[in-house]
Amino acid sequence: MDVVETIHDLRQRRRIQGINQVVGVVPTMGDLHAGHLRLVDYCRDQCSFTIATLFVNPLQFGPKEDFASYPRALAHDKSKLEQRNVNVLFAPSIEEMFPEGQTGQTTVTVPNLSEQLCGAARPGHFNGVTTVVSKLFQITQPDFAYFGEKDWQQLTIIKHMVRQLNMPVEVIGVPTCREADGLAMSSRNRYLSREEREIAPTLFQTLREVATHLHEGSSAYADLEESAKSQLHEVGFRPDYVAIRDPNTLKPPSSDQASVRVFGAARLGRARLIDNIGVDR
Repeated sequence: MDVVETIHDLRQRRRIQGINQVVGVVPTMGDLHAGHLRLVDYCRDQCSFTIATLFVNPLQFGPKEDFASYPRALAHDKSKLEQRNVNVLFAPSIEEMFPEGQTGQTTVTVPNLSEQLCGAARPGHFNGVTTVVSKLFQITQPDFAYFGEKDWQQLTIIKHMVRQLNMPVEVIGVPTCREADGLAMSSRNRYLSREEREIAPTLFQTLREVATHLHEGSSAYADLEESAKSQLHEVGFRPDYVAIRDPNTLKPPSSDQASVRVFGAARLGRARLIDNIGVDR
């Protein structure tokens, strides 16, 4: 596996080694776990040349969020990616990605979708995501890009960006990777204390209960959302939201809509956990 830190070197390797191959990219912020590696596996299965990127993106962190303390484990990540036969790891510095500084940086914004759910709780977060993902697409020039369904809103926003800006890349969503007790894998799970880790799977369990009611025909969306938030609060969470939405527009669905998605975000100790479940009614 080649490890490159500059855009120039990445483009050189992309031209030489990626020519006449199907190129896939897996954008990550590092501290890789089994969920990230599932993305790599999907990419390796579907593409002949795999690029993984590792960049902790400062633009997607708010002023009081955990950018400085976000887990970083470059040696560990290199080892995991080498074991998966990744062709190139692109691990740029902040200065490489923003040579003119972050102030005044040209940004990419996907309106409406970016302002709901996690966008309401974390203003500007998705503008940071789409700006850097668009830069990574320009740098790596992939045919396919792989993102986890755990952050369904992010996946939806990136698909929307690609479609509206006519980017020549197909965005692939990969099913959420979970621990044995149902907790969605996340680098931020390491923030949980032992006691909090025992509570954490309740988020998935609560969303699954909502999904069961929906599958059985309930359309009392507001009641289901409020009940779920109360359940989470009772066990120690500080819920940002539980929301039943259209999976494509992220807007509240009609009462008879056949396919919906249940979203949840809640804070537990230092960690902010997110999850979602699709429901065919």
